[in-house]
Amino acid sequence: LGLAILAPIAPHATAGGVVTTRVEWLPAWGLDFALRLDGLGLLFALLILGIGLLVVLYAAYYLPDDDRLGRFYALLLAFAGAMLGIVLSENLILMLVFWEITSLTSFLLIAYKHASHDSRIGARMALAVTGGGGLVLLAGILLLGNAAGSFEFSEVLARADDIRAHAHYPFILVLVLLGAFTKSAQFPFHFWLPHAMSAPTPVSAYLHSATMVKAGVFLLLRFHPVLSGTDLWFVLVSATGATTFVYGAYVALLKHDFKGLLAYSTISHLGLVTLLAGLDTPPAAVAAVFHVINHAVFKASLFMAAGIVDHECGTRDMRRINGMFRYMPRTALLAIVAAGAMAGVPLANGFLSKEMFFAETIGHPAFSGATSLLLPVFAVVAGALSVAYSARFVHDVFFNGKPVDLPRTPHEPPAWMRAPVEFLVGLVLFVGLLPQFAVGFVLETAAASVLPGRLPPVELAVWHGFNIPLAMSALAFVLGLAHYWRRQHLFALHERFAPKLSSPVAFERIYRDAASAARRVVAALDRGETRGYVLPFILFAVCFAAWAWSGAAATSLAGAL
Repeated sequence: LGLAILAPIAPHATAGGVVTTRVEWLPAWGLDFALRLDGLGLLFALLILGIGLLVVLYAAYYLPDDDRLGRFYALLLAFAGAMLGIVLSENLILMLVFWEITSLTSFLLIAYKHASHDSRIGARMALAVTGGGGLVLLAGILLLGNAAGSFEFSEVLARADDIRAHAHYPFILVLVLLGAFTKSAQFPFHFWLPHAMSAPTPVSAYLHSATMVKAGVFLLLRFHPVLSGTDLWFVLVSATGATTFVYGAYVALLKHDFKGLLAYSTISHLGLVTLLAGLDTPPAAVAAVFHVINHAVFKASLFMAAGIVDHECGTRDMRRINGMFRYMPRTALLAIVAAGAMAGVPLANGFLSKEMFFAETIGHPAFSGATSLLLPVFAVVAGALSVAYSARFVHDVFFNGKPVDLPRTPHEPPAWMRAPVEFLVGLVLFVGLLPQFAVGFVLETAAASVLPGRLPPVELAVWHGFNIPLAMSALAFVLGLAHYWRRQHLFALHERFAPKLSSPVAFERIYRDAASAARRVVAALDRGETRGYVLPFILFAVCFAAWAWSGAAATSLAGAL
């Protein structure tokens, strides 16, 4: 239904226009329920609704009939509606309302199996990090609206130069980025996302491909024309993205749970998109939008394929799940193609955006002389790590001998359960083989909203000849396979030197200590006596009256006016 409603108004956005609608909300405060549909909003709406439709179909076959499906679908669709609200909001305060609704509904979805201790811990971590980030974002939006003189995005966009020159710009930027980084699991706020894997696989496939974590990326892209173009943007965004990109890829290879591997690969690819946004050149911004599309498609298919393996085997431990190709060859083939896109293998969609990333690391204006090789070398190393964890997923799950003590004998799933994966993998190949025809128009429309008036020519092709980015891809592929082959040395070093304190334990300790401190503060301030409440009020009233009587209040108000 959402896609049907979107269809007749989408051509206006693809033609470069902006469709808006407005209903009075809080007129006394100058706030309206205002929505806008531009190219970027259209792209994200298509991802939210399209992949959401496939997840709904997949969940009908994945979840058992006695698993309260009515409650599940109500929460899933409420979450999808809130995500649509984020990407279609014209009013920034309205966007914040939807932002918080996604935090609350994702908390309920992650804790869907609330009898599980891991589910409850994962949900609490997600709510604490993303909810806290939402409060910080609220402060940033209030400052931004004050600097722009309006909370309407169209007005904010028109005053972009004034905002960047405003004295509060550094505070606005840091607060908005903290909101985006917490939602998109950027380092050091990444730890909540792997523990959100305790949610049912349909939830993981949806939250970590097209929705929850993409909200932070959307915020970066939405505010790119307003807040980018400064050295502070370049340093904060690119450094955070680069750290997250390589850290997520490093940890992904160490995970024995294949959903954990996919979770950290999601963190890594979100870091890649953030890095591209931070490089602050028009082609890099186009590459960021393109990788948002590619990652949503191949990661949703990977999560669904991994869910099928989990559903049929009864475990996610790659030390036990081996040789699945002989038991479920069709599912295995689909997962191998999707993993190839994740690794950046030619003829898959991930290869194209990876090539664009490699091209943007060469000769970046921020690096010159001896430092000009830093960014390309970093890109090759990070790309090699991506190849390594993708190779482990493919080899350890679908080959690598025979399975070990599986709870049940695996077999192919029902055809309709596999159908969403087949559709998504078909898109992976369609975009990989015919990129300009498949997504060129949508990409150009979305990128035009990120780069108003600065959009470079968008020409997607499978083959650009023998060039430096292709050589970087080949080198990353060889290094990645070699790294996977020698992974036991990495496992040994990590086991020896890595910190032993896990994220859930550290989070629970902080949570317990904070609750204890709050109880002590309340006990000290609230002794249950009426005079304890009345006395501060009377003192405040007396002091305020004395201040007003002295004439200071009138002077201050006159100065403000």
